[in-house]
Amino acid sequence: MLPFSQYDAHGHLRHLITLEGMTSEQVRELLDRAQRYLRRPGEIPAHGRSLAGITVGNIFTEPSTRTRSSFELAAKRLGADVLNLEIQLSSRVKGETVLDTVYTLQAMAVDVFVIRDAEPGVCQYVAEHVAPHVSVLSAGEAHLSHPTQGLLDALTILQYKGGFRDLVVAVVGDVRHSRVARSAYQVFTALEVGELRIVAPDALMPDEGEMPEAKRFKTLESGIEHADVVMMLRIQKERMAQAAIPDAHDYFARWGLTKQKLKLARPEAIVMHPGPMNREIEIASEVADGPHSVIRQQVTNGVAVRMAVLETVIENRNRRWSPPR
Repeated sequence: MLPFSQYDAHGHLRHLITLEGMTSEQVRELLDRAQRYLRRPGEIPAHGRSLAGITVGNIFTEPSTRTRSSFELAAKRLGADVLNLEIQLSSRVKGETVLDTVYTLQAMAVDVFVIRDAEPGVCQYVAEHVAPHVSVLSAGEAHLSHPTQGLLDALTILQYKGGFRDLVVAVVGDVRHSRVARSAYQVFTALEVGELRIVAPDALMPDEGEMPEAKRFKTLESGIEHADVVMMLRIQKERMAQAAIPDAHDYFARWGLTKQKLKLARPEAIVMHPGPMNREIEIASEVADGPHSVIRQQVTNGVAVRMAVLETVIENRNRRWSPPR
């Protein structure tokens, strides 16, 4: 059996499971397409008909507000029909496997599956078993990857900084358990960011050998000094004990990004966060809502990026496959 590939026989993107191995050119093609769907605040959102007649199925086994909503809006704004599967109410609760669920929906003419699952490998497993005309997009997989988040983060930096090669980017917090951090690492290395830093307590650092091209910093202050981009990660309370941090107040004192600490970064630095935020734990409200924050723009960019990905996989499907007459 051939090894799994996200690309079809012609080298065109069919699935999006990970950003690992993607070239700068492949990433930039998606970012360029996404930029076509951006509008100024107050303008009518971009719409199209490139997904007319296509059905997109969102299968989320974990809670999600931003990702699920933006995938739904992205599909609808391109003319698709959208099915949202409430997994806690589905047959999987009764023991049906994920593949049984996918096959059932595929028989109802679902063309694209958008999947978020806590188990590693689910998205690839489904992609390996769907019909040739069907695509699978990861909306977040375990702690391993969140490819559209990585793309929207890159798009946000491109908007505010104009490029990547001369930038210092610091990713701060629970890097060890973060799918956002891993996709950020993959996209930023593909785009050849000048210096990529991961900043975390020892217990929340990834294993040695993982993310080899990133520099490691063990204090917030040293990690964000002279940074152009500061990306804060959500911390879960159960992770604090692993990092020998007793409570949220102590974590905020050591690792929370405040207005005073942000002064260590470059004056024109931008602050990012994938959401949802723990205010006054990993980030102060005065920073989250302050002039350096681009967090809301990240959300806006998420819809545009997901429109670009959906349109790309359907456009590529139409190149290689036409329905029987």
